[in-house]
Amino acid sequence: MMRVHVCSVGRMVKTAESVLIEDYLGRFNWTGRKLGLGPCLSHEVDDRRGGGPDAEAALLERSIPAGAVLCCMDERGALLSSPEFAQKLSGWRDSGVGDVAFVIGGADGIARSLRAKADFMISFGPMVWPHRLARVMLYEQLYRATTILAKLPYHRASYAG
Repeated sequence: MMRVHVCSVGRMVKTAESVLIEDYLGRFNWTGRKLGLGPCLSHEVDDRRGGGPDAEAALLERSIPAGAVLCCMDERGALLSSPEFAQKLSGWRDSGVGDVAFVIGGADGIARSLRAKADFMISFGPMVWPHRLARVMLYEQLYRATTILAKLPYHRASYAG
C-alpha cells in the first residue's frame, strides 16, 4: 500500500470546501484501498507567527514522512491530464514507494527552498488558485485517479489523442 499525504497550510474549519474534501477523501480511501493506494492522510500546519512561505516550509517539512516522494502543487509545475496523473500515482506505487506527500502552500505559495527538494511539481494550470480550492481540486483528482485506475465510469473524458 502506498500512503498518500496531503500537507497543506491553514486549518480547515467547517466550510463548503471542507465538506467537499471529506467527501472526496472518503471516496479515495474506499476506492484506493482495492488498488494499493491509501489511506490518504491530511496534515494541516498553521504559521501563527506569520513568517510567510519560509516559516510555512519549515512546518510543512515536519509533516512530510521520511523517504516520501515530495510533490509540490505549484503553478510552475507540470500540466497533467487526469489519466496522466493516475499513471503517475500508479507508477510511484508500482515502483515500491511507501509514501507520497502532496504539498500545498499558503496564500503566498511554497518557499523556493521546499520547491527545490521536490521530486515532482504539478500545476492546476497557469491561473493561481486559492489554497483552499487547490486542496479540494487535489482531493478530487486523487479520487478521480482511483476511478481511472479501477476503470470505473466516474471519469468520462475522451481518451482519444
